[in-house]
Amino acid sequence: IRLAIPTMLAQLVNVLYSIVDRMYIGTGVGSLALAGVGVCAPIVTLLTSFGSMVGQGGAPIMAMQMGSGDHKSAKQTLNNGFFMLLVLSAVLTGLFLLTKDQLLMWFGASEATFSYANTYVTIYTAGTFFALISGGLNSFLIAQGFSGLGMATVVLGAVLNIILDPVFIFIFHMGVAGAAIATISSQFFSACMVVYALTHTEDMYKLVWSKVRIDGRMLQRIVRIGIPAGMQSVMYNISNIIIQSGVNTLGTDNVTAWATYGKVDGLYWMMINALGISVTTFVGQNYGAGRMDRVHKGAGACMIIGTIMTAIVSTLLYLKGYLLIDLFTSDAQVQEIGLSLIHFLVPTLITYITIEILSGTLRGVGDAWMPLIMTGIGVCCLRVIWIIFFLPQYRSILAAAFCYPMSWTITSVAFVVYYFFFSSLRRVDGRKWFQ
Repeated sequence: IRLAIPTMLAQLVNVLYSIVDRMYIGTGVGSLALAGVGVCAPIVTLLTSFGSMVGQGGAPIMAMQMGSGDHKSAKQTLNNGFFMLLVLSAVLTGLFLLTKDQLLMWFGASEATFSYANTYVTIYTAGTFFALISGGLNSFLIAQGFSGLGMATVVLGAVLNIILDPVFIFIFHMGVAGAAIATISSQFFSACMVVYALTHTEDMYKLVWSKVRIDGRMLQRIVRIGIPAGMQSVMYNISNIIIQSGVNTLGTDNVTAWATYGKVDGLYWMMINALGISVTTFVGQNYGAGRMDRVHKGAGACMIIGTIMTAIVSTLLYLKGYLLIDLFTSDAQVQEIGLSLIHFLVPTLITYITIEILSGTLRGVGDAWMPLIMTGIGVCCLRVIWIIFFLPQYRSILAAAFCYPMSWTITSVAFVVYYFFFSSLRRVDGRKWFQ
């Protein structure tokens, strides 16, 4: 709980920031600008997923090394992770600036929205370095148990963004460019905070500039966990884009209701994702120390916490979710469709818990490829098959939504079977690969 709550609060602030940011753009610039920025979302997600790849790959390894008392290797992992973030930032900035026009057209930019989307994504891509550093290095703070400090870097950055948005949009009349500048300014602030914390404190493993270099063995270990974790995130987004394309064929009201529901259930996802991050850190440290009893107890405790929190959030959303929908739209038809989505999907959120907790547990012991395969087949492929072959037969928003609980249930069963019967956690000592 100590690890999870600060992470939850940080993600909650990010969710609220995203909502406020869209409100500023919608009211200060217009609906076309809002649509243009929305087109940029997949590109922004792809960029930040590379930072997550390094963080989610390096942090579990660092946690295991801390647990085993291998302090030298833990420091090397941190310094190598920072070097990887530097290289990725330079490569991605150039690559995305060269291909952004084509990417925007792929993701749905129209003649009316392209100029807004192009302005936003150009400025955001120029700040890729700050986004990757703040997101990637934050995982190394959490891996050391400093989730409160990790929360502070995210929260203060988001607050700065919320302050700068109206300044640039309403006072300086910079439109979408102002929103993008506010975003990269806040990420610059967060990146500075994380780097300062990792270079100026004696209470944690420090980032040492003279040690920031590539280490072949360490790179291989980080990539071994990080690439599957990053690919898992990318696959989720690709499948969601395909689902969105299916929803787009159902009419404007359904599209708007679908987007509105996505804002409402974002509150749940930030909670369950925080639990997944926390169990990875907890499991990694205890696995490194050879405390398999605590590994299993930690996973079980997270399952209990996740179930209780899911039950509470689901109940509140089911009974009072209409209040949140009313914040985003006053259209009666859209409100009705949005409420039907809440009543259909919210009770099924319970089926997802196992995926997040066991995936985080397995990643904490270095077992990252099998979770990728299971989520790739059980979640992403099943959804795509449903949207392509079954949605045209039923043609309703609830038919589109059905692919979520269906894929969650099947994948959860696969995770349980693998965890108890096939994973490396069946062995008392499965840690040799990271030593």
